[in-house]
Amino acid sequence: MRFALDSSHTDFADSIDSLLAKSDMPAVIRSWNAGDTAPGVKVWQRLAETGVNGLLVDEAHDGLGADAIDLIVAVEQLGRHAVPGPVAETLAVAPTLLADAAPDRLSALAEGSLATVAAPPRVPFAVDADTADLVLVADGGRVSTGVAGERHDSVDRSRTLFSVTAGETLGDADTERAFDMGALATAAQLLGLGGTMLDISTEYAKQRKQFGKAIGSQQSIKHHLAGAAIALEMARPLLYGAALAVSTGSADARRDVSAAKVACGDAAYRVSRIALQVHGAIGYTMEHDLSLWLTKTRALLTAWGTPAEHRGRVMEAL
Repeated sequence: MRFALDSSHTDFADSIDSLLAKSDMPAVIRSWNAGDTAPGVKVWQRLAETGVNGLLVDEAHDGLGADAIDLIVAVEQLGRHAVPGPVAETLAVAPTLLADAAPDRLSALAEGSLATVAAPPRVPFAVDADTADLVLVADGGRVSTGVAGERHDSVDRSRTLFSVTAGETLGDADTERAFDMGALATAAQLLGLGGTMLDISTEYAKQRKQFGKAIGSQQSIKHHLAGAAIALEMARPLLYGAALAVSTGSADARRDVSAAKVACGDAAYRVSRIALQVHGAIGYTMEHDLSLWLTKTRALLTAWGTPAEHRGRVMEAL
């Protein structure tokens, strides 16, 4: 099985990375945290112009008709830049549900509309339902529009959760596959978040000095950062393998998605702890950019399936 990405994937990832690097994402995230989502929505519109929003939308509905491999390539970059908003829901879950239940609504997604999804009981709340153009409820194979209700805060201030009630029924859909797509996209986000936290920490270790020497020169710091890098690189093949399994319709796709979600979540969480240790307490203050990545990592660990649930699915498959 070949896991390496080809040049089309790497070029696509580089183009997204370049776009987001020019968008001053820390400022965009802080604006979103404060309730001003306009700068973030503009970023999403620019992403839509590159085709990101329509990756899983069929060409007949103005999308790219791409596969899960293209999806994780894009979403990892969104994770690296901690893009706020319903990432997994807009790019992975909603297109999967609407392709079955209401394909006439897919074109709006490809054009840049944001969508969020609640899938009780495993995903009881819809992310950013106040900002999303479309709120969906997926329950027991049935897809309905959703009406946002009570607001719930998250450890990630850019990730607001809402209770939702089902409204108009749109139709039937493979809600289990949609759940798996949400888990796969979240795994890719976590891998991207981990990569940026490692980069930030490595650079900080080169600059921060104690007793006249950069702390990165200390063997203990080097070992911590090396361990974080290894964790991320060991998780990457599982993510690629899961995307390949989904793309080819493998019978083991569900198992592979769960394995990827666990591995990427564990790796990102490990990097977050090491990043905080390297930075000291300043890394967790809201004034430091690292906190934006730390809190998003913590929030996404349980998004689209808890680690315990996904470990259980792997055990059942074995």
